[in-house]
Amino acid sequence: MNKVIVRRDVIDDSYLPLTLHPVIKQIYATRGVKSDSELMLTASQLISVEKLTGIDAACEILFKAIKLNQHIVIIGDFDADGATSTALMMSALTMFGYSNHQFLVPNRFEYGYGLTPEIVSFAHQKGAELLITVDSGISCIAGVEKAKSLGLNVIVTDHHLQCKNLPPADAIINPNQLVCEFPSKALAGVGVAFYFMLAMRKHLREKNWFQENNIVEPNIAQLLDLVALGTVADVVSLDANNRILVEQGLKRIRAGHTRPGIQALIEVAGKNQQRLMASDFGFALGPRINAAGRLDDMAYGINCLLADDLMSARVMAAELDSLNKSRREIEQGMQYEAETIMKQLDFTEENLPFAISLFHEQWHQGVIGIVAGRLKEKFHRPSIVFAQSENGVELKGSARSIPGLHIRDLLEHIDSQHPELIIKFGGHAMAAGLSIAKSDFSTFQNKFNQYAQQWLDHNLLEGKLYSDGALAHSEMTLEFAEQIRQAGPWGQNFLEPVFDDEFNLVQQRIVGEKHLKMVVEKHGQVFDAIAFNVDVKQWPNSQANQVHLCFRLDINEFRGKQSLQLMVENLSLIS
Repeated sequence: MNKVIVRRDVIDDSYLPLTLHPVIKQIYATRGVKSDSELMLTASQLISVEKLTGIDAACEILFKAIKLNQHIVIIGDFDADGATSTALMMSALTMFGYSNHQFLVPNRFEYGYGLTPEIVSFAHQKGAELLITVDSGISCIAGVEKAKSLGLNVIVTDHHLQCKNLPPADAIINPNQLVCEFPSKALAGVGVAFYFMLAMRKHLREKNWFQENNIVEPNIAQLLDLVALGTVADVVSLDANNRILVEQGLKRIRAGHTRPGIQALIEVAGKNQQRLMASDFGFALGPRINAAGRLDDMAYGINCLLADDLMSARVMAAELDSLNKSRREIEQGMQYEAETIMKQLDFTEENLPFAISLFHEQWHQGVIGIVAGRLKEKFHRPSIVFAQSENGVELKGSARSIPGLHIRDLLEHIDSQHPELIIKFGGHAMAAGLSIAKSDFSTFQNKFNQYAQQWLDHNLLEGKLYSDGALAHSEMTLEFAEQIRQAGPWGQNFLEPVFDDEFNLVQQRIVGEKHLKMVVEKHGQVFDAIAFNVDVKQWPNSQANQVHLCFRLDINEFRGKQSLQLMVENLSLIS
Protein backbone atom coordinates (compact mmCIF):
# COMPACT_ATOMS: atom_id res chain seq x y z
CA MET A 1 0.00 0.00 0.00
CA ASN A 2 1.19 3.52 -0.79
CA LYS A 3 1.97 5.49 2.34
CA VAL A 4 0.58 8.87 3.30
CA ILE A 5 3.44 11.35 3.10
CA VAL A 6 3.52 13.76 6.03
CA ARG A 7 6.03 16.59 6.00
CA ARG A 8 7.33 17.36 9.46
CA ASP A 9 6.42 20.76 10.88
CA VAL A 10 9.24 23.27 11.11
CA ILE A 11 9.98 23.81 14.79
CA ASP A 12 12.27 26.04 16.82
CA ASP A 13 15.90 24.90 16.63
CA SER A 14 17.57 28.15 17.72
CA TYR A 15 18.96 26.49 20.86
CA LEU A 16 21.21 24.23 18.77
CA PRO A 17 24.70 25.31 17.62
CA LEU A 18 24.89 27.72 14.68
CA THR A 19 27.80 25.66 13.35
CA LEU A 20 25.36 22.93 12.31
CA HIS A 21 24.00 22.86 8.76
CA PRO A 22 20.48 24.41 8.93
CA VAL A 23 18.84 21.25 7.54
CA ILE A 24 20.65 18.98 10.01
CA LYS A 25 19.84 21.36 12.87
CA GLN A 26 16.14 21.07 12.02
CA ILE A 27 16.43 17.28 11.70
CA TYR A 28 17.89 17.08 15.21
CA ALA A 29 15.16 19.33 16.64
CA THR A 30 12.34 17.29 15.10
CA ARG A 31 13.85 14.13 16.56
CA GLY A 32 13.68 15.49 20.08
CA VAL A 33 17.25 16.66 20.68
CA LYS A 34 16.83 19.16 23.54
CA SER A 35 20.37 20.52 23.88
CA ASP A 36 23.75 20.44 22.22
CA SER A 37 24.99 18.20 25.06
CA GLU A 38 22.91 15.40 23.52
CA LEU A 39 25.10 15.66 20.43
CA MET A 40 28.30 15.06 22.40
CA LEU A 41 28.46 11.30 21.91
CA THR A 42 31.43 10.72 24.21
CA ALA A 43 31.67 8.00 26.84
CA SER A 44 31.87 10.66 29.57
CA GLN A 45 28.24 11.59 28.77
CA LEU A 46 26.90 8.11 29.58
CA ILE A 47 24.36 7.84 32.38
CA SER A 48 26.01 6.74 35.62
CA VAL A 49 25.93 3.02 36.35
CA GLU A 50 24.96 3.73 39.98
CA LYS A 51 21.46 4.65 38.84
CA LEU A 52 20.64 1.02 37.95
CA THR A 53 18.68 -0.64 40.74
CA GLY A 54 20.14 -3.97 41.84
CA ILE A 55 23.62 -3.35 40.46
CA ASP A 56 25.39 -3.36 43.84
CA ALA A 57 23.73 -6.60 44.99
CA ALA A 58 24.56 -8.26 41.66
CA CYS A 59 28.23 -7.21 41.90
CA GLU A 60 28.52 -8.59 45.42
CA ILE A 61 26.96 -11.94 44.43
CA LEU A 62 29.22 -12.25 41.39
CA PHE A 63 32.30 -11.28 43.40
CA LYS A 64 31.53 -13.97 45.97
CA ALA A 65 31.16 -16.54 43.19
CA ILE A 66 34.49 -15.48 41.66
CA LYS A 67 36.27 -15.65 45.03
CA LEU A 68 34.89 -19.15 45.69
CA ASN A 69 35.63 -20.25 42.10
CA GLN A 70 32.00 -21.23 41.63
CA HIS A 71 30.85 -22.55 38.28
CA ILE A 72 29.06 -19.64 36.58
CA VAL A 73 26.65 -20.31 33.73
CA ILE A 74 25.44 -17.48 31.50
CA ILE A 75 21.93 -18.24 30.22
CA GLY A 76 21.71 -16.56 26.84
CA ASP A 77 18.97 -15.83 24.36
CA PHE A 78 18.57 -16.79 20.72
CA ASP A 79 18.61 -13.41 18.96
CA ALA A 80 21.41 -10.96 18.16
CA ASP A 81 20.86 -9.03 21.41
CA GLY A 82 21.04 -12.25 23.41
CA ALA A 83 24.09 -13.45 21.46
CA THR A 84 26.03 -10.21 21.93
CA SER A 85 25.00 -10.07 25.61
CA THR A 86 26.26 -13.61 26.15
CA ALA A 87 29.52 -12.97 24.30
CA LEU A 88 30.01 -9.76 26.30
CA MET A 89 29.55 -11.49 29.67
CA MET A 90 31.79 -14.38 28.68
CA SER A 91 34.51 -11.99 27.43
CA ALA A 92 34.31 -9.71 30.47
CA LEU A 93 34.68 -12.57 32.96
CA THR A 94 37.73 -13.77 31.04
CA MET A 95 39.14 -10.21 31.09
CA PHE A 96 38.66 -10.26 34.88
CA GLY A 97 40.95 -13.29 35.03
CA TYR A 98 38.16 -15.83 35.54
CA SER A 99 37.84 -19.14 33.69
CA ASN A 100 35.22 -21.27 35.49
CA HIS A 101 32.32 -20.07 33.35
CA GLN A 102 30.35 -21.23 30.35
CA PHE A 103 27.19 -20.27 28.51
CA LEU A 104 24.00 -22.09 27.61
CA VAL A 105 21.45 -20.89 25.08
CA PRO A 106 18.07 -22.57 25.50
CA ASN A 107 17.07 -24.14 22.20
CA ARG A 108 13.59 -22.66 22.07
CA PHE A 109 12.27 -25.62 20.06
CA GLU A 110 13.35 -27.94 22.90
CA TYR A 111 13.33 -25.86 26.10
CA GLY A 112 11.09 -22.93 25.27
CA TYR A 113 11.88 -19.27 25.89
CA GLY A 114 14.14 -17.87 28.59
CA LEU A 115 15.09 -19.41 31.91
CA THR A 116 12.66 -22.34 31.97
CA PRO A 117 12.69 -25.02 34.68
CA GLU A 118 13.99 -27.43 32.01
CA ILE A 119 17.07 -25.33 31.17
CA VAL A 120 17.70 -24.78 34.90
CA SER A 121 17.76 -28.55 35.46
CA PHE A 122 20.14 -28.93 32.52
CA ALA A 123 22.46 -26.21 33.87
CA HIS A 124 22.36 -27.83 37.32
CA GLN A 125 23.46 -31.13 35.77
CA LYS A 126 26.37 -29.22 34.24
CA GLY A 127 27.48 -28.20 37.73
CA ALA A 128 26.17 -24.63 37.73
CA GLU A 129 26.31 -22.76 41.03
CA LEU A 130 25.46 -19.27 39.81
CA LEU A 131 23.12 -18.54 36.89
CA ILE A 132 23.23 -15.16 35.15
CA THR A 133 20.54 -14.46 32.57
CA VAL A 134 21.10 -11.99 29.76
CA ASP A 135 18.34 -10.37 27.69
CA SER A 136 15.76 -12.49 29.53
CA GLY A 137 14.56 -13.63 32.93
CA ILE A 138 12.28 -10.83 34.11
CA SER A 139 9.19 -12.98 33.53
CA CYS A 140 10.79 -16.39 34.23
CA ILE A 141 9.27 -16.91 37.67
CA ALA A 142 9.00 -20.72 37.42
CA GLY A 143 12.58 -21.04 36.19
CA VAL A 144 14.03 -18.91 38.97
CA GLU A 145 11.94 -20.77 41.57
CA LYS A 146 13.35 -24.04 40.20
CA ALA A 147 16.90 -22.68 40.46
CA LYS A 148 16.38 -21.58 44.06
CA SER A 149 14.92 -24.99 44.96
CA LEU A 150 18.16 -26.54 43.67
CA GLY A 151 20.28 -24.19 45.78
CA LEU A 152 21.51 -22.03 42.89
CA ASN A 153 22.07 -18.29 43.02
CA VAL A 154 20.46 -16.29 40.22
CA ILE A 155 21.23 -12.86 38.78
CA VAL A 156 18.71 -11.64 36.22
CA THR A 157 19.85 -9.05 33.66
CA ASP A 158 17.10 -8.05 31.26
CA HIS A 159 15.46 -5.05 29.60
CA HIS A 160 11.96 -6.35 28.86
CA LEU A 161 8.91 -5.03 30.70
CA GLN A 162 8.18 -6.69 34.01
CA CYS A 163 4.94 -8.51 34.73
CA LYS A 164 2.98 -7.92 37.93
CA ASN A 165 5.26 -10.23 39.92
CA LEU A 166 9.05 -10.37 39.79
CA PRO A 167 11.01 -13.65 39.89
CA PRO A 168 12.63 -14.47 43.27
CA ALA A 169 16.18 -13.88 41.95
CA ASP A 170 19.05 -12.90 44.23
CA ALA A 171 19.52 -9.74 42.17
CA ILE A 172 17.73 -8.16 39.21
CA ILE A 173 19.21 -5.53 36.91
CA ASN A 174 16.62 -4.14 34.53
CA PRO A 175 15.98 -0.44 33.81
CA ASN A 176 12.34 -1.38 33.15
CA GLN A 177 11.74 -2.64 36.68
CA LEU A 178 9.06 -0.44 38.17
CA VAL A 179 11.40 0.43 41.07
CA CYS A 180 14.35 1.39 38.84
CA GLU A 181 15.05 5.09 38.33
CA PHE A 182 17.62 4.68 35.54
CA PRO A 183 16.69 7.55 33.17
CA SER A 184 17.04 5.55 29.94
CA LYS A 185 14.48 2.78 29.66
CA ALA A 186 15.73 1.98 26.15
CA LEU A 187 18.85 -0.05 27.01
CA ALA A 188 19.07 -3.30 25.06
CA GLY A 189 19.95 -6.51 26.86
CA VAL A 190 23.56 -6.05 25.78
CA GLY A 191 23.52 -2.52 27.18
CA VAL A 192 22.38 -3.84 30.56
CA ALA A 193 25.12 -6.49 30.47
CA PHE A 194 27.70 -3.81 29.61
CA TYR A 195 26.64 -1.63 32.54
CA PHE A 196 26.80 -4.66 34.85
CA MET A 197 30.35 -5.45 33.77
CA LEU A 198 31.32 -1.78 34.03
CA ALA A 199 30.13 -1.79 37.65
CA MET A 200 31.80 -5.15 38.26
CA ARG A 201 35.19 -3.84 37.16
CA LYS A 202 34.85 -0.99 39.68
CA HIS A 203 33.80 -3.48 42.37
CA LEU A 204 36.80 -5.72 41.66
CA ARG A 205 39.11 -2.69 41.71
CA GLU A 206 37.79 -1.64 45.12
CA LYS A 207 38.30 -5.20 46.40
CA ASN A 208 41.93 -5.12 45.14
CA TRP A 209 41.16 -8.13 42.93
CA PHE A 210 43.34 -7.03 40.02
CA GLN A 211 46.27 -6.03 42.22
CA GLU A 212 46.19 -9.16 44.39
CA ASN A 213 45.94 -11.47 41.38
CA ASN A 214 48.49 -9.61 39.25
CA ILE A 215 45.89 -8.87 36.55
CA VAL A 216 46.08 -5.80 34.33
CA GLU A 217 42.83 -3.92 34.85
CA PRO A 218 40.88 -4.43 31.62
CA ASN A 219 39.55 -1.72 29.33
CA ILE A 220 35.80 -2.33 29.25
CA ALA A 221 35.54 -0.13 26.15
CA GLN A 222 36.82 -3.15 24.23
CA LEU A 223 33.30 -4.57 24.59
CA LEU A 224 31.58 -1.64 22.88
CA ASP A 225 31.66 -3.29 19.45
CA LEU A 226 29.32 -5.95 20.84
CA VAL A 227 27.15 -3.31 22.52
CA ALA A 228 26.72 -1.35 19.30
CA LEU A 229 25.84 -4.45 17.28
CA GLY A 230 23.30 -5.82 19.78
CA THR A 231 21.69 -2.44 20.45
CA VAL A 232 20.94 -1.67 16.81
CA ALA A 233 20.03 -5.26 15.91
CA ASP A 234 17.44 -5.35 18.71
CA VAL A 235 15.75 -2.22 17.31
CA VAL A 236 15.59 -0.45 20.67
CA SER A 237 15.06 3.29 20.73
CA LEU A 238 18.26 5.22 19.97
CA ASP A 239 17.96 7.77 22.75
CA ALA A 240 21.00 9.89 23.64
CA ASN A 241 22.50 7.19 25.88
CA ASN A 242 22.12 4.44 23.28
CA ARG A 243 23.50 6.73 20.56
CA ILE A 244 26.66 7.13 22.64
CA LEU A 245 27.02 3.36 23.01
CA VAL A 246 26.48 2.81 19.28
CA GLU A 247 28.73 5.67 18.17
CA GLN A 248 31.58 4.58 20.44
CA GLY A 249 31.27 0.99 19.21
CA LEU A 250 31.23 2.13 15.58
CA LYS A 251 34.34 4.26 16.10
CA ARG A 252 36.24 1.29 17.50
CA ILE A 253 35.18 -0.95 14.62
CA ARG A 254 36.04 1.62 11.94
CA ALA A 255 39.45 2.10 13.54
CA GLY A 256 40.09 -1.64 13.33
CA HIS A 257 39.68 -2.27 17.06
CA THR A 258 37.12 -5.04 16.92
CA ARG A 259 36.98 -8.76 17.60
CA PRO A 260 37.69 -11.28 14.82
CA GLY A 261 34.05 -12.46 14.76
CA ILE A 262 32.66 -9.03 13.96
CA GLN A 263 35.40 -8.41 11.39
CA ALA A 264 34.56 -11.73 9.71
CA LEU A 265 30.83 -10.89 9.66
CA ILE A 266 31.60 -7.51 8.07
CA GLU A 267 33.66 -9.26 5.40
CA VAL A 268 31.07 -11.92 4.58
CA ALA A 269 28.37 -9.24 4.38
CA GLY A 270 30.48 -7.34 1.85
CA LYS A 271 30.66 -4.17 3.94
CA ASN A 272 33.46 -1.62 4.22
CA GLN A 273 34.73 -1.76 7.80
CA GLN A 274 36.15 1.78 7.69
CA ARG A 275 32.75 3.17 6.63
CA LEU A 276 30.44 0.90 8.60
CA MET A 277 27.10 2.48 9.54
CA ALA A 278 24.65 1.72 12.33
CA SER A 279 22.15 0.42 9.77
CA ASP A 280 24.67 -2.26 8.74
CA PHE A 281 24.24 -3.83 12.19
CA GLY A 282 20.50 -4.12 11.61
CA PHE A 283 20.44 -5.20 7.97
CA ALA A 284 23.72 -7.06 7.43
CA LEU A 285 25.43 -8.34 10.60
CA GLY A 286 22.44 -8.86 12.91
CA PRO A 287 20.46 -11.11 10.53
CA ARG A 288 23.45 -13.41 10.05
CA ILE A 289 23.77 -13.90 13.81
CA ASN A 290 20.00 -14.25 14.19
CA ALA A 291 19.95 -16.97 11.52
CA ALA A 292 21.82 -19.30 13.87
CA GLY A 293 19.16 -18.95 16.58
CA ARG A 294 16.28 -19.14 14.14
CA LEU A 295 17.31 -22.23 12.21
CA ASP A 296 20.06 -24.04 14.07
CA ASP A 297 21.83 -23.28 17.35
CA MET A 298 22.61 -19.76 18.57
CA ALA A 299 25.76 -21.13 20.22
CA TYR A 300 27.28 -21.02 16.75
CA GLY A 301 26.67 -17.28 16.48
CA ILE A 302 28.05 -16.68 19.98
CA ASN A 303 31.15 -18.76 19.28
CA CYS A 304 31.75 -16.67 16.17
CA LEU A 305 31.69 -13.53 18.32
CA LEU A 306 34.04 -15.21 20.82
CA ALA A 307 36.52 -16.50 18.20
CA ASP A 308 40.16 -15.85 19.13
CA ASP A 309 41.48 -15.62 15.58
CA LEU A 310 40.28 -14.36 12.22
CA MET A 311 40.71 -17.68 10.43
CA SER A 312 38.28 -19.61 12.64
CA ALA A 313 35.94 -16.59 12.76
CA ARG A 314 35.78 -16.54 8.95
CA VAL A 315 34.80 -20.22 8.85
CA MET A 316 31.96 -19.59 11.31
CA ALA A 317 30.88 -16.35 9.59
CA ALA A 318 30.64 -18.24 6.27
CA GLU A 319 28.40 -20.84 7.91
CA LEU A 320 26.23 -18.09 9.42
CA ASP A 321 25.98 -16.49 5.97
CA SER A 322 24.79 -19.82 4.56
CA LEU A 323 22.22 -20.18 7.35
CA ASN A 324 21.03 -16.65 6.64
CA LYS A 325 20.44 -17.52 2.98
CA SER A 326 18.41 -20.55 4.07
CA ARG A 327 16.48 -18.36 6.50
CA ARG A 328 15.68 -15.89 3.71
CA GLU A 329 14.39 -18.68 1.46
CA ILE A 330 12.12 -20.04 4.21
CA GLU A 331 10.96 -16.54 5.09
CA GLN A 332 10.16 -15.67 1.46
CA GLY A 333 8.14 -18.87 1.10
CA MET A 334 6.21 -18.16 4.30
CA GLN A 335 5.64 -14.54 3.33
CA TYR A 336 4.27 -15.61 -0.06
CA GLU A 337 1.95 -18.10 1.65
CA ALA A 338 0.82 -15.48 4.16
CA GLU A 339 0.05 -12.97 1.41
CA THR A 340 -1.76 -15.72 -0.55
CA ILE A 341 -3.94 -16.38 2.48
CA MET A 342 -4.67 -12.65 2.72
CA LYS A 343 -5.68 -12.57 -0.96
CA GLN A 344 -7.92 -15.63 -0.50
CA LEU A 345 -9.66 -13.79 2.33
CA ASP A 346 -10.33 -11.06 -0.25
CA PHE A 347 -9.17 -8.20 1.96
CA THR A 348 -8.73 -4.76 0.43
CA GLU A 349 -7.48 -1.57 2.03
CA GLU A 350 -11.15 -0.78 2.77
CA ASN A 351 -12.04 -4.00 4.62
CA LEU A 352 -8.75 -5.11 6.15
CA PRO A 353 -9.16 -6.35 9.74
CA PHE A 354 -7.80 -4.13 12.49
CA ALA A 355 -5.32 -6.87 13.39
CA ILE A 356 -3.91 -9.79 11.41
CA SER A 357 -3.25 -13.25 12.90
CA LEU A 358 -2.30 -16.18 10.68
CA PHE A 359 -1.29 -19.82 11.16
CA HIS A 360 -0.05 -22.51 8.81
CA GLU A 361 0.83 -26.10 9.73
CA GLN A 362 4.14 -26.00 7.85
CA TRP A 363 5.46 -22.64 9.02
CA HIS A 364 8.83 -22.54 10.79
CA GLN A 365 9.01 -21.18 14.34
CA GLY A 366 12.36 -19.59 13.62
CA VAL A 367 11.13 -16.98 11.16
CA ILE A 368 7.56 -16.21 12.25
CA GLY A 369 8.71 -12.92 13.80
CA ILE A 370 10.24 -11.76 10.54
CA VAL A 371 7.11 -12.70 8.58
CA ALA A 372 4.93 -10.91 11.15
CA GLY A 373 7.09 -7.84 10.65
CA ARG A 374 6.73 -8.06 6.86
CA LEU A 375 2.94 -8.33 7.13
CA LYS A 376 2.86 -5.39 9.53
CA GLU A 377 4.90 -3.33 7.06
CA LYS A 378 2.83 -4.34 4.04
CA PHE A 379 -0.64 -3.87 5.52
CA HIS A 380 0.14 -1.48 8.42
CA ARG A 381 -1.74 -3.61 10.91
CA PRO A 382 -0.58 -5.26 14.15
CA SER A 383 0.26 -8.81 13.06
CA ILE A 384 0.83 -12.15 14.74
CA VAL A 385 2.15 -15.19 12.89
CA PHE A 386 1.83 -18.61 14.55
CA ALA A 387 3.73 -21.85 14.03
CA GLN A 388 3.09 -25.27 15.53
CA SER A 389 5.16 -26.27 18.56
CA GLU A 390 6.86 -29.64 18.90
CA ASN A 391 4.07 -31.15 20.98
CA GLY A 392 1.52 -30.46 18.24
CA VAL A 393 -0.92 -29.14 20.83
CA GLU A 394 0.31 -25.56 21.24
CA LEU A 395 0.98 -22.76 18.78
CA LYS A 396 3.81 -20.30 19.29
CA GLY A 397 3.21 -16.81 17.97
CA SER A 398 5.36 -13.80 17.26
CA ALA A 399 3.70 -10.39 17.23
CA ARG A 400 4.72 -7.08 15.66
CA SER A 401 2.82 -3.83 16.18
CA ILE A 402 2.38 -0.40 14.66
CA PRO A 403 2.96 2.97 16.38
CA GLY A 404 0.09 3.73 18.72
CA LEU A 405 -0.67 0.16 19.82
CA HIS A 406 1.34 -1.35 22.69
CA ILE A 407 1.20 -5.01 21.72
CA ARG A 408 2.25 -6.47 25.06
CA ASP A 409 -0.35 -4.38 26.89
CA LEU A 410 -3.01 -5.56 24.42
CA LEU A 411 -2.07 -9.20 25.03
CA GLU A 412 -2.19 -8.56 28.78
CA HIS A 413 -5.68 -7.08 28.37
CA ILE A 414 -6.87 -10.09 26.36
CA ASP A 415 -5.38 -12.36 29.02
CA SER A 416 -7.20 -10.48 31.79
CA GLN A 417 -10.53 -10.76 29.95
CA HIS A 418 -10.04 -14.39 28.84
CA PRO A 419 -7.60 -16.03 31.31
CA GLU A 420 -7.86 -19.44 29.63
CA LEU A 421 -6.96 -18.22 26.15
CA ILE A 422 -3.24 -17.32 26.29
CA ILE A 423 -0.90 -19.85 27.89
CA LYS A 424 1.97 -17.35 28.28
CA PHE A 425 3.16 -14.10 26.75
CA GLY A 426 5.84 -11.43 27.07
CA GLY A 427 7.45 -8.59 25.20
CA HIS A 428 7.24 -4.83 24.82
CA ALA A 429 5.47 -2.11 22.84
CA MET A 430 6.33 -3.11 19.30
CA ALA A 431 7.06 -6.85 19.58
CA ALA A 432 5.89 -9.76 21.70
CA GLY A 433 5.75 -13.53 21.85
CA LEU A 434 2.97 -15.80 23.04
CA SER A 435 1.69 -19.36 23.18
CA ILE A 436 -1.89 -20.54 22.75
CA ALA A 437 -3.61 -23.90 22.40
CA LYS A 438 -3.93 -24.94 18.75
CA SER A 439 -7.65 -25.55 19.29
CA ASP A 440 -8.05 -21.92 20.40
CA PHE A 441 -6.57 -20.29 17.30
CA SER A 442 -9.89 -19.23 15.76
CA THR A 443 -11.11 -17.80 19.08
CA PHE A 444 -7.85 -15.94 19.62
CA GLN A 445 -7.93 -14.59 16.05
CA ASN A 446 -11.39 -13.09 16.67
CA LYS A 447 -10.50 -11.67 20.10
CA PHE A 448 -7.24 -10.18 18.85
CA ASN A 449 -9.05 -8.32 16.09
CA GLN A 450 -11.94 -7.34 18.40
CA TYR A 451 -9.75 -5.77 21.10
CA ALA A 452 -7.36 -4.19 18.57
CA GLN A 453 -10.40 -2.47 17.03
CA GLN A 454 -11.31 -1.09 20.45
CA TRP A 455 -7.76 0.16 21.06
CA LEU A 456 -6.98 1.56 17.61
CA ASP A 457 -8.03 4.82 16.01
CA HIS A 458 -8.70 4.73 12.27
CA ASN A 459 -6.02 7.35 11.68
CA LEU A 460 -3.42 5.03 13.24
CA LEU A 461 -4.12 2.52 10.46
CA GLU A 462 -2.81 4.85 7.79
CA GLY A 463 0.74 4.00 6.86
CA LYS A 464 2.45 7.35 7.36
CA LEU A 465 5.90 8.23 6.12
CA TYR A 466 7.35 11.34 7.70
CA SER A 467 9.42 13.52 5.39
CA ASP A 468 11.96 16.18 6.28
CA GLY A 469 10.82 18.11 3.19
CA ALA A 470 12.48 18.94 -0.09
CA LEU A 471 16.19 19.65 -0.43
CA ALA A 472 17.64 22.66 -2.16
CA HIS A 473 19.60 22.25 -5.38
CA SER A 474 22.86 22.79 -3.42
CA GLU A 475 21.99 20.04 -0.91
CA MET A 476 21.50 17.25 -3.45
CA THR A 477 25.19 16.44 -3.32
CA LEU A 478 27.63 13.76 -2.27
CA GLU A 479 29.08 16.17 0.29
CA PHE A 480 25.74 16.75 2.00
CA ALA A 481 24.99 13.01 1.99
CA GLU A 482 28.27 12.55 3.89
CA GLN A 483 27.24 15.22 6.41
CA ILE A 484 24.00 13.34 7.08
CA ARG A 485 25.90 10.09 7.49
CA GLN A 486 28.21 11.74 10.03
CA ALA A 487 25.26 13.28 11.88
CA GLY A 488 24.08 9.83 13.04
CA PRO A 489 24.00 7.16 14.26
CA TRP A 490 20.43 6.81 12.99
CA GLY A 491 18.01 4.13 14.09
CA GLN A 492 14.78 3.38 15.92
CA ASN A 493 13.04 6.61 17.08
CA PHE A 494 15.99 8.61 15.76
CA LEU A 495 15.19 8.02 12.15
CA GLU A 496 17.54 8.66 9.27
CA PRO A 497 16.29 11.70 7.33
CA VAL A 498 13.83 11.09 4.51
CA PHE A 499 13.20 13.82 1.93
CA ASP A 500 10.56 14.12 -0.78
CA ASP A 501 10.27 15.89 -4.11
CA GLU A 502 9.00 15.60 -7.67
CA PHE A 503 11.35 14.45 -10.45
CA ASN A 504 11.30 13.85 -14.18
CA LEU A 505 11.70 10.13 -14.90
CA VAL A 506 14.49 9.64 -17.44
CA GLN A 507 15.08 5.87 -17.30
CA GLN A 508 13.50 2.87 -15.53
CA ARG A 509 14.20 -0.86 -15.48
CA ILE A 510 13.66 -3.83 -13.18
CA VAL A 511 16.73 -5.41 -11.59
CA GLY A 512 16.88 -8.46 -9.32
CA GLU A 513 13.29 -9.47 -10.22
CA LYS A 514 11.42 -6.75 -8.29
CA HIS A 515 13.64 -3.71 -7.73
CA LEU A 516 13.13 -0.60 -9.86
CA LYS A 517 16.33 1.12 -10.96
CA MET A 518 15.72 4.69 -12.17
CA VAL A 519 17.47 7.76 -13.47
CA VAL A 520 15.61 10.91 -12.45
CA GLU A 521 16.18 14.61 -13.15
CA LYS A 522 15.46 17.87 -11.33
CA HIS A 523 16.62 21.37 -12.34
CA GLY A 524 19.19 19.92 -14.71
CA GLN A 525 20.66 17.58 -12.06
CA VAL A 526 20.51 13.85 -12.83
CA PHE A 527 20.40 11.21 -10.09
CA ASP A 528 20.46 7.45 -9.83
CA ALA A 529 17.58 6.09 -7.72
CA ILE A 530 16.43 2.64 -6.65
CA ALA A 531 13.11 1.46 -5.18
CA PHE A 532 13.06 -2.02 -3.65
CA ASN A 533 10.24 -4.57 -3.88
CA VAL A 534 8.00 -2.63 -6.25
CA ASP A 535 4.80 -4.03 -7.74
CA VAL A 536 6.09 -5.41 -11.06
CA LYS A 537 2.54 -5.22 -12.44
CA GLN A 538 2.78 -1.43 -12.21
CA TRP A 539 6.48 -0.85 -12.88
CA PRO A 540 8.19 -0.18 -15.24
CA ASN A 541 5.47 2.16 -16.49
CA SER A 542 5.83 3.40 -20.05
CA GLN A 543 3.30 6.17 -19.35
CA ALA A 544 5.30 7.58 -16.44
CA ASN A 545 7.06 10.88 -17.09
CA GLN A 546 7.04 12.40 -13.61
CA VAL A 547 7.27 10.74 -10.20
CA HIS A 548 7.05 11.81 -6.59
CA LEU A 549 9.81 10.20 -4.54
CA CYS A 550 10.38 9.91 -0.82
CA PHE A 551 14.04 9.07 -0.48
CA ARG A 552 17.13 8.85 1.66
CA LEU A 553 20.42 10.28 0.41
CA ASP A 554 22.85 7.40 0.06
CA ILE A 555 26.48 7.11 -0.93
CA ASN A 556 26.98 4.28 -3.39
CA GLU A 557 30.49 2.82 -3.44
CA PHE A 558 31.58 0.82 -6.47
CA ARG A 559 35.15 -0.06 -7.42
CA GLY A 560 36.55 2.60 -5.15
CA LYS A 561 34.34 5.37 -6.56
CA GLN A 562 31.56 7.11 -4.67
CA SER A 563 28.36 8.47 -6.20
CA LEU A 564 25.11 9.90 -4.90
CA GLN A 565 22.12 7.56 -4.97
CA LEU A 566 18.51 8.11 -3.90
CA MET A 567 17.17 5.19 -1.83
CA VAL A 568 13.44 5.39 -2.51
CA GLU A 569 11.11 4.77 0.43
CA ASN A 570 7.90 5.59 -1.46
CA LEU A 571 7.20 5.99 -5.15
CA SER A 572 4.08 7.46 -6.72
CA LEU A 573 3.17 8.47 -10.23
CA ILE A 574 2.31 12.10 -10.98
CA SER A 575 -0.56 12.12 -13.46
